Amino acid sequence: MKLISWNVNGLRAVLGKNFTEDFAALDADIFCLQETKLQEGQVKMDLPEYQEYWNCAEKKGYSGTAVFTKIPPLSVSYGLPEEEHNHEGRVITLEFEDFFLICCYTPNSQDGLRRLDYRCRFEDSLLNYMVSLDAKKPVILCGDLNVAHEEIDLKNPSTNHMNAGFSDEERGKMTELLAAGFVDSFRYFYPDKAGEYSWWSYRMKARERNAGWRIDYFIVSARLAERMASASIHQEIFGSDHCPVELVLK
Repeated sequence: MKLISWNVNGLRAVLGKNFTEDFAALDADIFCLQETKLQEGQVKMDLPEYQEYWNCAEKKGYSGTAVFTKIPPLSVSYGLPEEEHNHEGRVITLEFEDFFLICCYTPNSQDGLRRLDYRCRFEDSLLNYMVSLDAKKPVILCGDLNVAHEEIDLKNPSTNHMNAGFSDEERGKMTELLAAGFVDSFRYFYPDKAGEYSWWSYRMKARERNAGWRIDYFIVSARLAERMASASIHQEIFGSDHCPVELVLK
């Protein structure tokens, strides 16, 4: 079973940049998108093999998530238990026979970390939610989690310390998540591999120089680790400032 996650930074924009061909070539059983930046019905996806699920932000042209699945889910839910987190279209949960899948677009802390307090509340809610689901069956969390966990996960850790996405608080939240019984799938296979990033700034030719960050993840319940066949980052795919990340389950 192949799962793909991709922050497309505007689905309407990326549809004009080879998205349809890339989607078909990746041929995922489950395809999760973040930062769709649209309302449901603003684009028509011709994907007859897939069921579609959308969670759109109340604010037009902002945030948003979507999931396309060939495997019919047992149930689908939107958002987190706390209502304050359910206005920006950031979370979709699909229940399958032997796991829950959460597609998530974690809030960016913004310049000056002005949204850090809210982001930390979001992450606390997400972790509690994941733990509650994990008590029922294993959990797979995927998406743009907006944090580079360790120094190996970005090109320039020293100059980015305490910038959004590499603050002590954000990194600490990821540490808490993993300590609660979850595994970073990419690091499970490649604990020491450097230079593997999923996001690059549009400024200063960052992608050409591979001056990037690894902020897109598949995080899985530890007891699912033995089912993981591979984890990869598709740096060869363009169209967004992020590239797709992949998890294959046996």
